[in-house]
Amino acid sequence: MFRQFRAAVADALGEACAAAGYPTDDLGIEEPPDDVDATLASSVAFRLAAEAGAPPPAVAAEIAAEFDGDTVTHLDRVETRGPYVNFHTDESYYADTVAAVDDDWGRLPDRDESVVVEHTSANPTGPVHVGRARNPIVGDAVANALSYAGYDVERHYYVNDAGRQVAVFTWAYERFDESELPEPERPKSDYEMVRYYRAGNAFLDPDDESWPSTEAERETAEAEIESIMRGLEGHPEGDSDAYDRVREVVDEVLSGMQESLERLSVAFDEFVEETRFIRDGSVDETAERLRDLPQAVYEEDAWQLDLSEFDIDKQFVFLRANGTSLYTTRDVAHHEWKFDNFDRAVTVIGEDHKLTFEQLDATLELLGNDTDRLDQLFYSWVNLAGGDGMSTREGTGVDVDELLDEAVDRAREEVERRLDDRSRDDDLTEADVDRIARQVGVGAVRFDVVAKQPSKAITFDWDRALDFEAQSAPYVQYVHARCCGIEAEAADAGVEPAATVDPGLLSAPEETALAAEIARLPAVIEEAAADLEPHRLASYVRRLAERFNAFYRECPVLSAEPERAAARLALVAAARHTVANALDVLGVSAPESM
Repeated sequence: MFRQFRAAVADALGEACAAAGYPTDDLGIEEPPDDVDATLASSVAFRLAAEAGAPPPAVAAEIAAEFDGDTVTHLDRVETRGPYVNFHTDESYYADTVAAVDDDWGRLPDRDESVVVEHTSANPTGPVHVGRARNPIVGDAVANALSYAGYDVERHYYVNDAGRQVAVFTWAYERFDESELPEPERPKSDYEMVRYYRAGNAFLDPDDESWPSTEAERETAEAEIESIMRGLEGHPEGDSDAYDRVREVVDEVLSGMQESLERLSVAFDEFVEETRFIRDGSVDETAERLRDLPQAVYEEDAWQLDLSEFDIDKQFVFLRANGTSLYTTRDVAHHEWKFDNFDRAVTVIGEDHKLTFEQLDATLELLGNDTDRLDQLFYSWVNLAGGDGMSTREGTGVDVDELLDEAVDRAREEVERRLDDRSRDDDLTEADVDRIARQVGVGAVRFDVVAKQPSKAITFDWDRALDFEAQSAPYVQYVHARCCGIEAEAADAGVEPAATVDPGLLSAPEETALAAEIARLPAVIEEAAADLEPHRLASYVRRLAERFNAFYRECPVLSAEPERAAARLALVAAARHTVANALDVLGVSAPESM
């Protein structure tokens, strides 16, 4: 509803500007100032004032006089206030919005455009840790927003199974006996396997006294590790069984990592192996094309690209002297594969990889690719209060599993406390409390992380994330549960929501404010998808929750006269659908009871 109204206003405003003799680009259509009770506003008069040689309020009045409101459905009136042209909707706008809401509210028509979203892609060397938790949370929300916005989305995890890290891991897994290792931190495959990785790195470090080793032992180990790496590249001097050996280790670690990601409600359509592009010849073909570029130079025992024409000082190394490729080379082949199979590619990646992706973009462009089809969303790390370390190699830091355990435990304590404080019997079973604790705890983590702009660092705070009274996930989830409760009570009382709503029955300020907010969901999703900014949905649904709570306080549903009760019940149902779908984009559950 809001999207259609905005589009109609834009068309009519452009015609009004043209009629007044002004250009029709950049119409400045936006939300009105906080003190203006309108659905839309235009600040175009600011831009046109210099050209008109008149103050912005006079230009706004001139444009408003040319505006043809008959072409805009649901327009009540056009008014100016200072430099703004403000557009007010009529009563039928709110009633028609409520009538339009269903299970698919917020989903836009199919765009017939495919998008691959690559996210997480943590090295398969151990459990997912908190510092990188933003990647799956933001990445999944981006993919959800794009899917809701009408794109055909695939979610990919790029498995780094060809580098030195996995070669060290594989060697260590075969070198050490489990009896030599400490007990795993939890009975889960990634925790069991990471012990070998840590032991291998300690063994190879001459300064690490936890695993003493001689120089000769380290040289032997390095030769075996080099053989695995060469074998993965198909080099005749490498181990011909390297792929199968590495696969066994990687699969074990990934299975444990997937369990953790599933706890976050994060799933993938495909796990794309780095070695895939070695084995199918893509990497060799890519390296050959790179060497043929005029920017290619052989320096410091490696083939590199001089990217100074892109204002990138650091050269892009793509081939070692021994003919083996690097991660960078394989990533070029990977992205060209994306271009061959998808209309658009999005990568969610840590801000510490910005230079790498600048080099990748430049290299892809030199190879003749349309890099406008590639977007990167960079994020800052998540920190915990107290500044915990985050190194998997050293075995320090906090893992996502620990964070989620703590979140669920704290949510359970809060749910049980609130149940104890109530005088009525909620009929909640122990299974219900478990479900609610999981939904609230995991939801609190996801919502708190995704609610911030990705470029800004986060210090995760328990009190903020689990505050039922503040603008947190529990605060919003409770609105959904309250809607479900009202609908259940209505069903018991034999009250049904109105199929069509008389506009005059939803005229209270709290009713129209809630309906107006509900109308905006499709537009918010469209904008969040276009700009890869899922945090907009978090801001939106918090405001929606505020609007609902104001409505709940001021507009009783079941005690109203029958027709008004039915209209308000329809508004409650519309709010429930809207909250549920907005939370769904964010990957947060919408509990039916709390």
